[in-house]
Formats: sequence, structure tokens, C-alpha cells
Amino acid sequence: MIIEVKKLIALKKYVGSFSTQCPPPKDKLVLPLAEAAGDISVEGEYEIYEDDSVGITLNISYKLRGQCSYCLEEAEKIVEYSYEALFVTQRDDPDNYYYDGVRLDIAPAVEDAFVFSQPEVLLCKNCAQSQGS
Repeated sequence: MIIEVKKLIALKKYVGSFSTQCPPPKDKLVLPLAEAAGDISVEGEYEIYEDDSVGITLNISYKLRGQCSYCLEEAEKIVEYSYEALFVTQRDDPDNYYYDGVRLDIAPAVEDAFVFSQPEVLLCKNCAQSQGS
């Protein structure tokens, strides 16, 4: 999804929200024998600062489906994750995301949020209940 930063500045819309659906990034699954079933739902808010940097708050959700990490039965889990990112116009800033000052693509932040959101194990209902006791 693209945010037209210069256009929003011209319209004096320095704060706003967005939502979109996007396919899960390929080759970014941490768990073996698992897949993201369907698209990633992305909702977020942006704030454009005086120096043209843009703060983004993302909330992603998706269904993770695969084999239970313990018993290998079918398992699925709805994953929800919040992620904050700062997009800046300086290319040499290693701590933040770069954008050209005109158009901002949130895809790199969504991809990182997807990677960070994944659980270490995927459990079926039976294994999840036995872990909870």
C-alpha cells in the first residue's frame, strides 16, 4: 500500500488511518510445515511530522495453519500483532525505513511485522490445552 505523503501534506492531513489486505511475504515463514492461510489484514495509522518523517502504527492479523509442533496434527491460530515504524527521507539511517519524501510504501514494515509476529510453536487444540494446565 502506498501513502501519498506530499499530497497529504498539501491537503493538511497530517494524521490519518488506513486499512488494506496483502498477500503474506514469500519465504518468510519461521515455522516449518506451516503457511499463512489467506491474506494479511493490515490496519494502521500514520502521522506526518514537521521534518517529513512519517510514524506508522500497524496492526496485522492473519491465520497461520500447519502441523502441530508437538504431535503433528493439523493446527491453526489467528495471529495478531502491533508494530511501530518510522519512515525517514535520509538513506543513511540504519534504524528506520527509507522513503523518497513523496510516496511511502508500507510493504517493508508489513513484511517485518509478519516475521516478528510468528509464534515459536504452533499447537493444535489438544496440545494447547495440555500446555495451559
